[in-house]
Order: sequence, then C-alpha cells, then structure tokens
Amino acid sequence: FRGCVEQCEKTGCVRERCSPHCKISSDGVSIDGPWYMQEPLYLRWKQWDCQSDCRYYCMIDREKDREALGIGPVKYHGKWPFQRVYGIQEPVSVVFSVLNLAMHFHGWLSFFILLYYKLPLKQDKKAYYDYANLWHIYGLLAINSWFWSAVFHSRDMDWTEKLDYSSAVALLGFSLIVAILRSFSVRDEATRVMASAPLLAFVATHILFLNIYKLDYGWNMQVCVIMAVAQLLIWAVWAGVTCHPSRWKLWVVVLGGGLAMLLEIYDFPPYKGFVDAHALWHATTIPLTGIWWSFIRDDAEFRTSNFLKKAK
Repeated sequence: FRGCVEQCEKTGCVRERCSPHCKISSDGVSIDGPWYMQEPLYLRWKQWDCQSDCRYYCMIDREKDREALGIGPVKYHGKWPFQRVYGIQEPVSVVFSVLNLAMHFHGWLSFFILLYYKLPLKQDKKAYYDYANLWHIYGLLAINSWFWSAVFHSRDMDWTEKLDYSSAVALLGFSLIVAILRSFSVRDEATRVMASAPLLAFVATHILFLNIYKLDYGWNMQVCVIMAVAQLLIWAVWAGVTCHPSRWKLWVVVLGGGLAMLLEIYDFPPYKGFVDAHALWHATTIPLTGIWWSFIRDDAEFRTSNFLKKAK
C-alpha cells in the first residue's frame, strides 16, 4: 500500500485510475489547466489532494487484490476501506446522520410548538413546564452534533474530526445533566447550577484536551461510553419507580439505546464497502429519536397538567 501511494504521487495514477490533483508541475501550476476544468465543484469543495486521492485509489486496489486472495479487509490509517460516492467518504453514515438531524429538528420543533402554541402559558408568556429551557438546549446541541457527524463522515479531515468528536461529547455531557435534573426533579436554579457545574467543567476540560493536547480515541471512547451508560441507568431506574404515564417510552429508548451502543463498541468492516457497525448504529438511533422526543412532549403535557390541577 505504501509503495503504491509513493508511486502514485509520482505518476498520478494507480493502474487505469488517475488523479487530476497529481498533475502539478514543480512551480505549482496544473499541467492540464485550472482545477475547474478538471473536476466538478461537488468534488473540489471537499479538498481532495494528490495524497488523499492516491491513498484512496491504492486502498481500493489493494482491497481488490486481498478479496481475490480470499483475505478480509484491513484498516488504512485507522479507517476501514469505504467506497466513495460523489466524493463522499462514508455515504451511508452521512445519510443516516442527516436523517438523525432531521428527526431531532422535527422533535425539537414539535416540542416548541406544543409548549408555546398548544399548552397554556403563564401571564408572562412563559411555559409552565419547568424543564423547557433544558430541552431547548438539548435539541440545539443534538442538531449541531448530527450536523458535524454528517460533515465528518462526508470528508474525514483534522478539523471535521475534532468538531464531530467535540459536538458528540458536548451532547452526551448535557444529556447526562438533563437526566440527573429531570429524574431527581431538581427545579431550584441554584441546585441545578451546583449539580451541573462539575459535569460541565469535566466536559469542557475533555473537549479542550481532545482539541489542544491529544485526540486520544481510546480515552474519548471510554468517556463517551461511561456518560452514555450512566444516563441510560438513571433513566432506567427512574422509569422503574415513577408513575409517569409514558414511562414505557423510556424503557424502549433505554433498551434500544443500550443495544444500539453495542454496535458502536463492536467494530466490523463495511459490507460491500458501505455499511459498517457505526453506520448501523446511526440507523438504529433514528426511530429511537422519534420515541424520545415523543416522551419529552408527553412529559411537558403531564407536568403542565399537574401544575394547573394544583393551582386550582
């Protein structure tokens, strides 16, 4: 593979495949004319260069040889060999990431409409539901996280990787905070700050560690798994003791989320170069997201109804 990449960077070709990015003279001028005469814009904006093209073509070429010999795929630079589609590195993961983003946007928007247009409001036009702001922040963080997930799976670069990982950590950390505050019915603002501050400090420190010091994949996986398992356990225990009318939705999300997380931990090569364990994990979270936001809406209606009954 390394020999193939070295040869490709000199000749610009791997067998019959040639990269327009490698046809550069010593003074940096393209031999075949300007770049916009060589490839369409939908490929150019992804910033493919000679080295990345050579690595991709050599990877595909080596994998064809391995397949012919009956040998399974291997990772190249820490990544499984995926088939590019219109310049997109992991097209299936991108599609599922976009669908997750759409589900979160729809869930957050329907929650917003329910709070401010369907349920009764206070005299100052604020919602009776005392966790509304927390879920608004959660919705925005979720949309942001899945956006950068789509970008990262579309083009794996240093800055897209860091933004994807940082956004995921921020979402998981805040989700854990919401789980603690909601399950323990913490309504006092001062108590909320005291309960959230240590977790916020840890999440911020971890994000700075990943972006400034070292992008440690193993450590980051441990942190994310611990935060995910912790919030699933909190919701599971609360679902077991509460009399909430929609607690069954919590059970579905907890059990489904736990099973889905196994796909994130268990890694296997992509089928036909497209679908791997990570892509399947993205797929399983799509229906779970719809059920999750349905529970959040039910919770807003339930608590608003209880508050109005007590007020009467």
